[in-house]
Amino acid sequence: MPAIDLSKAPQPAATNPEQIRNFCIIAHIDHGKSTLADRMLGITGVVEARNMRAQYLDRMDIERERGITIKSQAVRLPWKSGLDGKEYILNMIDTPGHVDFTYEVSRSLAACEGAILLVDCAQGIEAQTLANLYLAMENNLTVIPVLNKIDLPSAQPEKFAIELSKLVGCKPEDCLRVSGKSGIGVEELLDQIVAQIPAPKGNPDGPTRALIFDSVYDTYRGVVTYVRVFDGHLSPREQIQMFSTGVKHELLDIGVISPEPVSGKGLSVGEVGYLITGVKDVRQSRVGDTVTTFHKPALEALSGYKDPKPMVFSGLFPIDGDQYPLLRDALDKLQLNDAALVYEPENSAALGFGFRCGFLGLLHMEIVRERLEREFDLTLISTAPNVVYTVTTDTGQELIVTNPSEYPNGKV
Repeated sequence: MPAIDLSKAPQPAATNPEQIRNFCIIAHIDHGKSTLADRMLGITGVVEARNMRAQYLDRMDIERERGITIKSQAVRLPWKSGLDGKEYILNMIDTPGHVDFTYEVSRSLAACEGAILLVDCAQGIEAQTLANLYLAMENNLTVIPVLNKIDLPSAQPEKFAIELSKLVGCKPEDCLRVSGKSGIGVEELLDQIVAQIPAPKGNPDGPTRALIFDSVYDTYRGVVTYVRVFDGHLSPREQIQMFSTGVKHELLDIGVISPEPVSGKGLSVGEVGYLITGVKDVRQSRVGDTVTTFHKPALEALSGYKDPKPMVFSGLFPIDGDQYPLLRDALDKLQLNDAALVYEPENSAALGFGFRCGFLGLLHMEIVRERLEREFDLTLISTAPNVVYTVTTDTGQELIVTNPSEYPNGKV
């Protein structure tokens, strides 16, 4: 098997960008992204067979219970190509499939040069297949079309290869055929990732620029920031600063996810990893911000992300009024990990103090409430989901109405 000895694999901060391939897996819901990711973890040897479990990269209980991916996960995989015998590092990002979490996908794509477009060859091309393909094209990514679940009795690989080839603009025989469950064709897919996806480009000697594509809050270590380095180099104990705030921090720990965090000597061009500065203030690490070094700062930030536009609104109120500050802190920490969540304070005559929250959809709303209750031990009441209304009065004045109590008197 072409997987390589992990101790001899190219090490973080000492990996030639020509040896790196950054890619993500995009697909419709239940087309087998996480199963394929599991298979890649096993084949490349970063997870031993005895430690393997289904949905390995889905870390939250709520993800495993529902069988869906909510958070994108980045992982570093070593691979010895069967085509040229050379050793490579593959940075894989497993992404969600539900439309409510499209923002997660768009953030992941900005950290990659290529994408695997996965299609279930029993279900065919579906809505999110198209939506995610268009996102990949907007980011100028190299797309590798892949038909999954070819071992199913109802699979129609020939039919869907023709449809997929028309969509991507390739020949039907260029669509790879794999089974994430049994492992058929996965080694060939890893070789094609090396062959087709371009190596990252950047200036290793220029001012450091790294894009924050995700952050999480760790109770003991503070904010953990996930970055993709585009230019320059990051080292432990170095002074860094965020472009948006200009605040200076010291890098206490830096490393890669493989698939557990592994501390290293730094990160160089094209590498994906994590930074820990010990900062407890969640507002200091905004997704889409650019990290640079204090002694040799970059003059221009990387292009970040468009702010997501909430589609559904709902009020969240603590049953116990004393929990209002706890709810505020919990929303702060959750927003760090879920940049699509927006909220503002709200006061209700019946429910007291709470927050009016904006979500990308009903599933997103349900997941956020469940995470607040589970992870932060809060007991909440949520109001019926609604949207923002624009009311035009008989005088021609336009009003934004978010609550029935704001509805104007008179003719509208």
